[in-house]
Amino acid sequence: MRYNSLGQTGLFVSQLCLGTMTFGQSEGRYAAASGVSQSEVNAMLRRAVEAGVNFIDTANVYANGQAEEIIGRALTQLGIARKDIVLATKFEHATGPGPNDSGGSRAHIIESVKASLKRLGTDHIDLYQMHGWDPATPVEETLRALDDLVRQGHVRYIGVSNWAAWQVSRALGIAERIHSARFQSVQGYYSLVGRDLERELLPMVACEKLGLLVYSPLAGGYLTGKYRGATSGGRRTTIPFPPVDESRGNRVLTVMDGIAAAEGTSLEAIALAWLFQQRAVTSVIMGIKRLEQLEQNLKATQLTLTQEHLKQLAEASELVAEYPGWMLAQSSQARQQLLDSGQLTQPH
Repeated sequence: MRYNSLGQTGLFVSQLCLGTMTFGQSEGRYAAASGVSQSEVNAMLRRAVEAGVNFIDTANVYANGQAEEIIGRALTQLGIARKDIVLATKFEHATGPGPNDSGGSRAHIIESVKASLKRLGTDHIDLYQMHGWDPATPVEETLRALDDLVRQGHVRYIGVSNWAAWQVSRALGIAERIHSARFQSVQGYYSLVGRDLERELLPMVACEKLGLLVYSPLAGGYLTGKYRGATSGGRRTTIPFPPVDESRGNRVLTVMDGIAAAEGTSLEAIALAWLFQQRAVTSVIMGIKRLEQLEQNLKATQLTLTQEHLKQLAEASELVAEYPGWMLAQSSQARQQLLDSGQLTQPH
């Protein structure tokens, strides 16, 4: 197991993170993506920790708070020392029907952190993440409230999830101006069939030296290949999340089939190994429901894709060029070559 530092901190997290969206029983459209019981969680957490996983990611809205409760009980029942686990959770999504039951206001943040700490059975949260962007609350208010939690010791570090690059950059600038705690990580969707994050977020993450936490690395199971030609059954038939461009997806799966045959490995391992070899990725969040799935994910840590395989996957999953990306690539090419090689190139 590899360990990477989280953003500009001295905190190290495992390259695989135990996700908890499947823990407990959700209602409505996410019911099919949940249902993992306490005993099943205990078995998976025990095995994950044995394999070197020290990072757990949850949220206050997963199964209406059940996921946090289950993780809190699992840590206690298994006798896992709190100091040996980096525990991350989230706030911002609605936890009730009222106008102040969501968002990034000071009122909602304070209520949310108290509730999460109680459910988790702990006195601190290692990484407290804002689950989405709140257009109704000034960023300064959110940052000052989170900074208070850090100063009080209830929260160690802060991060965001599902924000645009400009939103994160603006918040970092404000944090510097008001001398508050800065965000250390961005959690977002990234996979071989979902590389949109590379357009704006990835360059920003690299520039600002933020941690990148990846969710849905298998695109909701799509990259396991089990949904090829499927018309019923499985989670994606109920919740097609994240969305997948089938034409691109089929190309990617075909290339993955060839690599899997050559390496004697699984499609899951290839999808995860590809992410591990993306320089900006700090940790990949596993969304699992069974111990066997955990074992498959763990095998990916032993797989290193060749440069040829990486090239094949990059070509099959390549993004369509968009403005201003293609213009920036053209206009900065000569200066980038000068930076990289120290040699001037002649203009054409």
